[in-house]
Amino acid sequence: MFGPDGAGPDLNESGDNATSQLPTRNPLCLLERFMAYDWLKGVDDDYDVVVIGSGLAGLTGANCLAKCGRRVLLLEHHYQLGGLATWFTRKGGHIFDISLHGFPIGMIKSARKYWSQEIADSIVQLKGIRFVNPQFDLTTTFDRTDFTRLLIEHFRVPAETVERFFADLRAMNFYDHNPETTGEMLERYFPGRDDVKRFLMEPIAYANGSTLADPAITYGIVFSNFMSKGVYTFRGGTDLLIRKMSAELVRNGVELRKRVAVEKVLVEDAGGARRVAGVVANGRTIRCRAVLSNANIKGTILKLTGAEHFSPEFLAQVNAVRINTSSCQVYLGIRKGESIPYIGDLIFTSAARHFTSDELADFHTTSRTFSIYYPETRPGSGRYTVVCSLNARYEDWSRLNDEEYAREKQRLIDESIAGLERFIPGGRTRIDWAEAATPRTIEYYTRHWMGTSFGTKFEGLKVSMDLPTQLPGLYHAGSVGIIMSGWLGTINYGVIAANNIDKYLPAQIRPARAPAPQPAGARG
Repeated sequence: MFGPDGAGPDLNESGDNATSQLPTRNPLCLLERFMAYDWLKGVDDDYDVVVIGSGLAGLTGANCLAKCGRRVLLLEHHYQLGGLATWFTRKGGHIFDISLHGFPIGMIKSARKYWSQEIADSIVQLKGIRFVNPQFDLTTTFDRTDFTRLLIEHFRVPAETVERFFADLRAMNFYDHNPETTGEMLERYFPGRDDVKRFLMEPIAYANGSTLADPAITYGIVFSNFMSKGVYTFRGGTDLLIRKMSAELVRNGVELRKRVAVEKVLVEDAGGARRVAGVVANGRTIRCRAVLSNANIKGTILKLTGAEHFSPEFLAQVNAVRINTSSCQVYLGIRKGESIPYIGDLIFTSAARHFTSDELADFHTTSRTFSIYYPETRPGSGRYTVVCSLNARYEDWSRLNDEEYAREKQRLIDESIAGLERFIPGGRTRIDWAEAATPRTIEYYTRHWMGTSFGTKFEGLKVSMDLPTQLPGLYHAGSVGIIMSGWLGTINYGVIAANNIDKYLPAQIRPARAPAPQPAGARG
């Protein structure tokens, strides 16, 4: 019924399963062919920009730079593009998106402006968002109008309080210096109302790892972004999205290479000043005038570049950056020919009597989301899949030995199926594939620092934005600071970084381009 020993995408954590695409079944031959092939064959020795990593920030930054006339090489160590916006297949015809993908309406504008109308036209709203826990059982369209109705009618919050709350959040700005935490802010508006705080906080915590102890500004920008017009997703799945993005990149002249690991960012002295000079990738030196890293900000600075190239004061800031939490996923494939009833598009469910940030990421949390993929999610597939997501801490999973790890992954599967059967009685009889992924999986396939799903805490954004002032030619874009997280945040950050790189590089004839968004505009 289930995958081997309950393993997930990290079934072969000692070896990349990318080799399964090569034309042989002998594992030794597969490894030899994989290692021997020159994945940089045909790549030039010099580019304007090298992009490290193909998450949405890296892909978007590369696309914008190419449209500005820059020569761009994008390098991805994995065998698929997309970072956490990607997919995998399993026997039985199953296609799984790696994780829950829901984003605000601003994604339509960003996709149209920085990618294509075709991509923007495939973004559709998820209208059945459910909350099921001991405090309330609600269904919502997850927009400001419906949240206002529920807060007033169901939770009995005075209308003037609700309106003031939404207005104040919408007015929050990245450049504000408000020391208030999210927990303090919610208590100020809704004193003693744990149920209201759960309703408002739980979805954002799943979206970007936010906690009640994080700065209120991070909550306000992201929440009011979602509250604009609801939650959206990409019809066709991430496999179709990344194929469309790849085709657009190629049309615009970006050189795309997978299975290429960047080992080092090269730095040179020019007139007594340091600057980026290139990268070493798969053992080969490639010159460039700028590097855009879509890797984790701490990994970019401390591993790829080297602490010796930065001031002690800046390194102190880097070392103070806290890595955000991670997540686990359970992938459930419904047998071909079977169906499941419509139970909603996205379900936030928990057995915890009260919401706490600690319980949400606890090793034995009862809180999880179910993202239901119906046939219309991937038109023409006729298939159903379910992706269950749970917040998690890397340290809980990294300490386990192999036997404990396999047992705990199986526990995740068993508990997730039991949770699903609350909505679909007897649902396990329709499942013919189940497997689990953990923070160790994310670390293995993405090389994210400590296997994080959500980048860094708030202080990481300043370090990321200050990077080129510390080392000219080195730029970063990705999930940092909570604000620049999720699909919309990372895409917009990729645009910001690309605009800054284009200004840094020597001027040349290039097509006109639209102005980049500002950090506070990550709200879409």
